[in-house]
Amino acid sequence: MRAQRRVTARTPRVVRTAAVQVDVVTIFPEMFAPVLGASIIKRAQESGRLAIRVHNLRDYTHDKHRSVDDRPYGGGPGMVMRPEPIFEAVEDLKRRFCGRHAGCQTILLAPQGEPLSTPLAKQLALRRHMILICGHYEGVDERVREALVDRSISIGDYVLTGGELPAMVVIDCLARHIPGVIGHAQATAEESFEAGWLEYPQYTRPPVFREMAVPDPLLSGDHGRIASWRQQQSVASTTASRPDLIRARAAQQRG
Repeated sequence: MRAQRRVTARTPRVVRTAAVQVDVVTIFPEMFAPVLGASIIKRAQESGRLAIRVHNLRDYTHDKHRSVDDRPYGGGPGMVMRPEPIFEAVEDLKRRFCGRHAGCQTILLAPQGEPLSTPLAKQLALRRHMILICGHYEGVDERVREALVDRSISIGDYVLTGGELPAMVVIDCLARHIPGVIGHAQATAEESFEAGWLEYPQYTRPPVFREMAVPDPLLSGDHGRIASWRQQQSVASTTASRPDLIRARAAQQRG
């Protein structure tokens, strides 16, 4: 008999139907509460702009050990996540939460996925509902990717223990682009990557600290001079640290 389903990670109370809904499927739901219950993500949920539900994949198993993995066919190290509980979880969540609207997208967090970027985060922020699957071990059975998942997303060219941290990164990134979540629209418009450049350096008080002074243009009160300095710094920083962004920007302009 299947164990009663439950959401382990408690999230802030949502005051009305959220504009964006995210369901997360994971074997470690307890990892999410500290992140989802703080800062911008907490405020987004409390305002009703974002709803997040975290589900334990083991609640969709049928054996006494609540097993979600097995040995890979063909041999090799590690274990692979079985398809049955993942299919059951996603199908159940779609029945429960996607019945009244179309456009629910199922996303697998995996190193083989498309890289997370600001344009992709903006796309996700426009979706009504998404289901995030957190992989683990040596990955998930390929039939999940072939028949269940709409897209895969990676947060970088490195390996993590599981998909939980990438899921939190995706949620944080897309939340910033939900209208009304960030108080000032210019705050996101001037962030790194938004226009193809890294963000310019930021300074605050005191104007001099340990003989290190804030650059004169920022103290001038001349908005044109400030904007020019910031643009120069963005270009210099991008050229030094991320020349690939310069090439991508040039290719986009040629296209």
